[in-house]
Amino acid sequence: MDTSDEHESDLQSQIEEIEALSSIYGDEWCVIDEASRIFCIRISEKTQQPKWTVCLQIILPPDYPSSAPPIYQINAAWLRGQDRITLSNSLEELYVENAGENILYLWVEKIREFLMEKSQSSMTDGPETSRAVTTEEDCHNYDEDDVQDYSLLKLASSQSDDNFSNFSDGTLDEELPPIQHGETITDRRSTFQPHLAPVVTPKQVKMVLNKLYENKKIASATHNIYAYRICCEDKNSFLQDCEDDGETAAGGRLLHLLQILDVRNVLVVVSRWYGGIQLGPDRFKHINNCARNILVQEGYTDTSEDASKAGGKNKRPKSKKAK
Repeated sequence: MDTSDEHESDLQSQIEEIEALSSIYGDEWCVIDEASRIFCIRISEKTQQPKWTVCLQIILPPDYPSSAPPIYQINAAWLRGQDRITLSNSLEELYVENAGENILYLWVEKIREFLMEKSQSSMTDGPETSRAVTTEEDCHNYDEDDVQDYSLLKLASSQSDDNFSNFSDGTLDEELPPIQHGETITDRRSTFQPHLAPVVTPKQVKMVLNKLYENKKIASATHNIYAYRICCEDKNSFLQDCEDDGETAAGGRLLHLLQILDVRNVLVVVSRWYGGIQLGPDRFKHINNCARNILVQEGYTDTSEDASKAGGKNKRPKSKKAK
């Protein structure tokens, strides 16, 4: 089968899969951008009053399902740390076990199974476990506003499929980049701490996040907000993405800071431990100040005074000492 025939077969397979999912899940299934093959589905446990819900956002690459996995993002304010890693790993294992086949139905049901286990565990462990998202300043139930801006996902789909495949065997031998930790900022019992790592592939981003979550203190943070920018010099473009981790809009603000400073090939994570007192807009100031401080510390940009004078433009990572 030549390439054009294979792509036509993939497209037909996608059409049939989407029709089936729409029929099975009804209103839970949502078409965001049919031309760009962007969809989302609201998934909850099978109970009368579900407490655990996630939104699975999906882009279908042109060569899915024959040779590429869906690009996906799982959004839920409560899904952090080891829970997020466990769920992502289970989806990737399913893809590997069923490579070349339609995978979305299996993914949805795997997530639902995960939510049911989470629900049963919360009932067994008592009310302290079931509080889930009540520590968030902006906690809210799922609605249409939970569907994030898809411009970043569209950017992802326009890049090389190899770069965005979390399952590519060719990236398994990549080394874990060095991770640096910055100074903390404390305000009204909330503590913020930045972490930074140089990255050149999304696989490295995932490796760094997994490594950070191995630290029990970081994994227990109320939020781990992150953003990254990777320069694709051959295409004169960037791979970039961000994650709020329950701190609504914080990831997008952090990514905007990286864009203003024009830093590249770097991942910045800001951990926040909530102290019980709401900070309002000050929390975004602390998150961005943490990020800026560690970028200056590691030589990715000038001091805040110099950056202000230059308007934050045309910055490149400075050469750094060997660590």
